Amino acid sequence: MTMQLYCFGESGHSYKAALGLTLAGIDWAPVYVDFFKGAGRSPEHLARNEMGECPVLVDGDLTLTQSGVILDYLSEKTGKFGLQDTAQRRDVWRWVLWDNHKLSSMLGVTRFMMNFVPEDKRPTEVIGWLQGRNKGAYRTLEGALEGREWLVGNAITAADISCCSYLYYPEPFGFDRKDFPNIDRWLDGIAAQPGWKHPYDLMPRAFPAAA
Repeated sequence: MTMQLYCFGESGHSYKAALGLTLAGIDWAPVYVDFFKGAGRSPEHLARNEMGECPVLVDGDLTLTQSGVILDYLSEKTGKFGLQDTAQRRDVWRWVLWDNHKLSSMLGVTRFMMNFVPEDKRPTEVIGWLQGRNKGAYRTLEGALEGREWLVGNAITAADISCCSYLYYPEPFGFDRKDFPNIDRWLDGIAAQPGWKHPYDLMPRAFPAAA
């Protein structure tokens, strides 16, 4: 049975789930949520996820929310992504939780403010503060990847899939890969995985690129 992922292309958290599904070789289909027009607050979506967020994964009678939980489920179902060994699982979750608190959450807000808020309403001081926080997270990730191909163990895990998501987006948010050679190499390594696709090639976009 084809799994359904309620998502939209601009969502880095949705991309974590979409990329996990794709790299795991699972049959799935995106279901577009028009998030920027309030669809996340619709009764239909709130019935799927009372938090009003994306992604939401539906696998038959099972509905899951939160990208980390979805990655955990995909690992359980497929035996991939490094969540089988107990010690490794803890280390993977350490990075997934760090990402959700220190990296993706901050990058998502920064990118939203810099690209999807009307220019005359962008809070420049807040953006500057966020970019300062983001630089600290980039340095943490850069240091963790020194001399390592992956964040945990010897193969791609949910830690990599979670932490990489926003760093592939083309919209400016203060991140330049050339400033972080370890991150740059790591992102190339993830993109070299069989089946990898860019977020905008995996999920429908709210703001399609101009022709």
